[in-house]
Amino acid sequence: MELKQLREKSAEELQAHLGELHKEQFALRMQKVTGQLAKSHEIRRVRREIARVNTLLGQKK
Repeated sequence: MELKQLREKSAEELQAHLGELHKEQFALRMQKVTGQLAKSHEIRRVRREIARVNTLLGQKK
């Protein structure tokens, strides 16, 4: 999701999105461990999006 779209969300929506991202990150890590991960760049994308959401949450406080 782009930063512009994230900025339009409220703090509650960002918290919900953050929870989804953590679940996705966990699933990707499990796929990596079992050797089923085809797109290794997805882990990096999710990690960076988590950082973006955390930054926006900090700015909204």
